[in-house]
Amino acid sequence: MNIFWAVAAGGFLGAICRFVVSNFIQSKHKKPFPFGTFAVNLIGSFLLGFLFAKHVNPLLFFFVGTGFMGSFTTFSTFELESMELIRNRKFLVSLSYLLLSTILGVILAFLGYWVRKSL
Repeated sequence: MNIFWAVAAGGFLGAICRFVVSNFIQSKHKKPFPFGTFAVNLIGSFLLGFLFAKHVNPLLFFFVGTGFMGSFTTFSTFELESMELIRNRKFLVSLSYLLLSTILGVILAFLGYWVRKSL
């Protein structure tokens, strides 16, 4: 039951942080590119790589990794925004979003892993 509450509490905090960070970043950019979701997903990629680099307490892992990061990052919004860009015939923006999110996400996960291993 403790794991359940750890995931729930982490998810609650992650969702609020995603809302705040994503909306703040998107408010600074009036372009069709979804900068808010792009930023939270890249931040999340780095943080997950950082988290996985060394052993952590299992309860902390469920709180941060599954709960917080699971709700802070958002694959479904990434897909929805990509679909909306295509539907609005913003093909180059959509392709850029898809490629940059995927490639930079993996790079930042490795970077987070490397940074933590180096500490």
